Amino acid sequence: MRKGNVGKAALLAVLAGSLAACDGSGSERGDGGAAQTGAPAREAAVNVENGSDTAAYEVLAEKLNTPWAIAMTQDAIYISERGGEVVKVQAGKQSRQHLTLSKPVKEEGEGGLLGFALAPDFETSRQAFAYHTYEESGERLNRIVLLREDADGQGWTEQRELLGGIPGAANHNGGRLAFGPDGYLYATTGDAQDEASAQNRASLAGKILRIKRDGSVPADNPFPGSPVYSYGHRNPQGIAWDQTGTLYSSEHGPSGSPGGHDELNRITAGGNYGWPDIIGDEKKEGMIAPIYHTGEDTLAPSGMAADASGQLLVTGLRGQSLVRFASDGTRKETLVRSEGRLRDVAVKDGIVYVVTNNTDGRGDPGNNDDRLLRLK
Repeated sequence: MRKGNVGKAALLAVLAGSLAACDGSGSERGDGGAAQTGAPAREAAVNVENGSDTAAYEVLAEKLNTPWAIAMTQDAIYISERGGEVVKVQAGKQSRQHLTLSKPVKEEGEGGLLGFALAPDFETSRQAFAYHTYEESGERLNRIVLLREDADGQGWTEQRELLGGIPGAANHNGGRLAFGPDGYLYATTGDAQDEASAQNRASLAGKILRIKRDGSVPADNPFPGSPVYSYGHRNPQGIAWDQTGTLYSSEHGPSGSPGGHDELNRITAGGNYGWPDIIGDEKKEGMIAPIYHTGEDTLAPSGMAADASGQLLVTGLRGQSLVRFASDGTRKETLVRSEGRLRDVAVKDGIVYVVTNNTDGRGDPGNNDDRLLRLK
């Protein structure tokens, strides 16, 4: 059980570890009001799984409303909030930016404003890409849009839709966005609670997608004319590349019996990752088993990143932890177990940042949740 308020605990030690993860979402959020000023970063202690070891962090932002994704520049951090706003953290202060979209964000269940990725040339273009749920003719859908930060820095305006009509539902929307080392934009999509769609290559549900910045399909995608890069996914919410350029994804397994079976997958172009036909160690011709799965335990992995050594950091929602994996899927270490649900992780200049997710309707929020933490 996490403590309701971190308070003024002293800096105890140096980061020596890793991360673990789990997802879930509800519709409860805190106040989504106007821009606010954040408190100065403070130091606090975090308990580690194996007892006396501790890791130290600073709180860079707090009172976030169901945060989802972290995006970073040299001097600023942007955090998407599921209700449809973006929090900008810069020079020790935080402000909330409004999005002007052609189709409003539909925040319901696990849907809303999810993935958020800055353009590789953001410093000059001021462009970013967002993945959000919307409603059309009574149907929940998801789409990827191009945004531009307003000149006054107070908000974002949609430039155009890159890819729409991605199946959505109350749960299993996927939603992660990230640029790969090849310069293309990757997106994860959930099966939208329609298991069979994950095996249907004509559907955009239960997939990892790969598109150009203008929304067009790269010529070398595995299925000509299709944005589908891999398929057979249930609800992937994390993607990251190691130093060799290899792509990995974290994915939620089924709950109930047999339960658990959250996955870490090594992604290859055109690969079929088996959902719903196989889970865990099960095998079937033409399908790829995960390099790691949780068995009947539940991790509910969400965001992930690769550290400077090429190892993989994964945040856990129901697992309420941050875990480090080797690139072969070996679970190495667990770090941060006292801060509740963790939604996303980022690494910049060798420093690890995580965002909590206790205000998503499934957590136990403290007075200052949710928070952006910088590990020491």
